[in-house]
Amino acid sequence: MNLTISGHHLEVTPALREYVLTKLDRVTRHFDQVVDINVLLTVEKQKEKERRQRAEVTLHVKGRDIFVEQSHEDLYAAIDQLMDKLDRQVCRHKDKVQDHHHASAKRIEVSAS
Repeated sequence: MNLTISGHHLEVTPALREYVLTKLDRVTRHFDQVVDINVLLTVEKQKEKERRQRAEVTLHVKGRDIFVEQSHEDLYAAIDQLMDKLDRQVCRHKDKVQDHHHASAKRIEVSAS
């Protein structure tokens, strides 16, 4: 798994990097077939004060890219909300991908005859 954490108008401190890594553990625990993760942390100068800090993640899994973004006045709160959204989307993707072992209608008809 390739992981890229970068900042725009922001220096990514070791504490911030560690916080993102601990939050990403929850996502990778639910779904281990992650190919690539790009995290971008941004401070926007022109936006209103309560939505200045923005975090966004592009998660590349086999066959699909999942993109999530979240804004908040506190960067750590934005990361928390972002990881909640990402976790929900990854779980939804995992449910779609999993084989649910449903018998098809053709097999039921053939075995009944």
